[in-house]
Amino acid sequence: MTRILVTAAAASYAVNAAFGTAVAAGVIDNRRIRWVHHALFSATASLTVLAVAAGALERRPAGLALLPALGPLTALPYAGGRIRRHAALAGSAAPAYAAALVSAWRSH
Repeated sequence: MTRILVTAAAASYAVNAAFGTAVAAGVIDNRRIRWVHHALFSATASLTVLAVAAGALERRPAGLALLPALGPLTALPYAGGRIRRHAALAGSAAPAYAAALVSAWRSH
């Protein structure tokens, strides 16, 4: 279960980051669909918490590798929409998702 949840959390993070990048670059105008980015964030945060919990219960390092991502995910709603600060904080979670994915797919 950990492998599935880690993969889902990482995929959700990647989609959310891509969407945010497209908005910041002006490729997508999200004035009327701002909820999409918020929904993607909620899905990412929820899947990440579930992956960490599954990793702890199953004693799998892949889920626990996501622990460092919880800090930025917790802080993001309070970081405001300033692009540089928001992007830096969100991007700081990327290494945890990458490490978790590598761990999840190597261990099986």
